[in-house]
Amino acid sequence: MNGNNPYAEVKSNPFAISLAEVPILDYPLFFRLVDAFMAEKGNHCLSYFAYPFHDRLRMVCCIGLDRSHAIRIFSYEWKAGMDRPPDALTARHPAFHGFERELYENHGVPFTGHPWLKPVRYPADRHHQHEMMGGYPFYTIEGEELHEVGVGPIHAGVIEPGYFRFICHGETVFHLEIQLGYQHRGVENALIEQPGILKRSVLAESIAGDTAVGHSLANALLTEALGSKVIGEKLSIEREIALEMERIAVHIGDMAALCNDVAYQLGQVVNEALRTLVINTTQRWCGNRFGKGLIRPCGTRYPLTPAMKNDLLQNLEEVESRFHQITDRIFSMPSVLGRFEAIGKVTEQQALSIGAVGMAARSSGLARDTRWSHPTGSRINNRYEPVVIPSGDVWARARLRKLEVENSIMMIRELARKWEEAGSMNEPCYTFPFQPETLAVSLTEGWRGEICHAAVTGKQGELLRYKVKDPSFHNWTALALAVRNQEISDFPLCNKSYNLSYCGHDL
Repeated sequence: MNGNNPYAEVKSNPFAISLAEVPILDYPLFFRLVDAFMAEKGNHCLSYFAYPFHDRLRMVCCIGLDRSHAIRIFSYEWKAGMDRPPDALTARHPAFHGFERELYENHGVPFTGHPWLKPVRYPADRHHQHEMMGGYPFYTIEGEELHEVGVGPIHAGVIEPGYFRFICHGETVFHLEIQLGYQHRGVENALIEQPGILKRSVLAESIAGDTAVGHSLANALLTEALGSKVIGEKLSIEREIALEMERIAVHIGDMAALCNDVAYQLGQVVNEALRTLVINTTQRWCGNRFGKGLIRPCGTRYPLTPAMKNDLLQNLEEVESRFHQITDRIFSMPSVLGRFEAIGKVTEQQALSIGAVGMAARSSGLARDTRWSHPTGSRINNRYEPVVIPSGDVWARARLRKLEVENSIMMIRELARKWEEAGSMNEPCYTFPFQPETLAVSLTEGWRGEICHAAVTGKQGELLRYKVKDPSFHNWTALALAVRNQEISDFPLCNKSYNLSYCGHDL
């Protein structure tokens, strides 16, 4: 406990603390504490999950304080049939709607006063087996002049399945509801059931295919924290380079997709070629275009070499020059700007209300970036300044991609210089034990935004709970808000401007 305060506080990422250090509060105090923390603009919920503890559920909440770079942790316990149902935090803080719906779906916690306590993913082991995906309770609006449009779950494009139901007046969208869960694979349970650190590492990099580096890094950091392992500076630098390479590749690919949606073919093909150059560089580094196999606990099988480093920097120089030229064209063409500007706007207050993270938050004026707020490894002594754009429209989300690509290239150059002076590299280690009765949390800033992995161990160091939060868990709500009062034909453009993950949400 932090002095006389009813919470534990840490200022490190990742961290591992004894479960005995996590205060167990009565629920009214828990509610008041969350309410007080969330009243401050710079605070948000990193993770809120439950695990079985004797005959009860223990709920753990981690609140990130962006401005003070701290994390506050506290918990409460609840037993079905014995304790009063908890009051829903969602009624006061909509950012908690997904967390509380998940606790209801997985554990049957019947939060009182939740605006709509419906399932999130429909896992096979859900608490309420009678709730079926085919009977999803969609929001409805009555009116003779309104009509509904359903899209999916099978899409014409080669993307993952999700169902989108629009309520429209003519061509104008009044409401969009997004039903997911079609990609649920039971990742969290698999991460517990799979014996061995290596198997869990391979699983982690498959949580979201376009974020292999981001999720495998979060898993590696968490694993090292649970094993009390300290990694060297050289490994930390290489991981950061890999993370920024992933960010560059996806942002450029998304610029291509945005150009395609507004029929600017030159912008599409140039950006597609540049993305290929970036991912092919990653492939030459580790044998996989998406960085799979590169991030492993305590070390790597694919250490950066001087020749590979020079090749990487040379390719990035070409990418930077050509990307600068094509984006200058993109952001000066009236036909492109006419489709980007003032389309799909999400305000800062809306982003704050839904708990938006990453680029969805920063493109709406909200400075939320774990590279700045909760840095790890080589970033700790080199504070990163987030790119923030206030307009909240498609233009902002496209422009943010351009600026972040430029920042990432500069960052890699700086990291490469530090790499020259860093020490030796270790190989991965997969055989160490975890600390018993411990809570560990790690954060990484994936290209979409904040990734949070959390784990709880038992008396023998065995995993009791492994919780994953992909940024899409928060940010799908931003897409639903973005299309309100837009023409339905603007949906594909708004959708591409976020490029959210189906499988990262569904787990």
